[in-house]
Amino acid sequence: MVADHRQIVKRFYRLYAIKDIAATMDLFDSQVEMHPAENFIYATGSPYIGPDSIRDSIFTRIDSEWDEFTATTEEILGAGEVVIARGRYRGTYKATGTTIDAEFVHVFRFKDGKIAVWQSYTDTAQFKEAVGGQGMGASR
Repeated sequence: MVADHRQIVKRFYRLYAIKDIAATMDLFDSQVEMHPAENFIYATGSPYIGPDSIRDSIFTRIDSEWDEFTATTEEILGAGEVVIARGRYRGTYKATGTTIDAEFVHVFRFKDGKIAVWQSYTDTAQFKEAVGGQGMGASR
């Protein structure tokens, strides 16, 4: 029987919504790879390897630099070891007061019931505009 990993992805977004980052990290494989969208403001270390790297380079930075940052899913589709989530990022960049409402797509790949690969796609231009071109990420 093929495992339904959609519930793990739903849990991932629920835990992030309440900022339970420690529990969120428990959903990741010890060698998880996180690939931010190309040209994303937080893509400087891409790919991020391991839960600590994702926590420190993505979650901690976003939560310290944005007010009311959310990642809300609108659809979660799954088949076996691959789950795709579509939704919206919303928040206000503290330094500029600029808000975003950017669509995202996340592709999760699983290994032994844990998230092994997380690929993110989003409207990177909205993020760059919100930070005022402060050059926080890598240019490609």
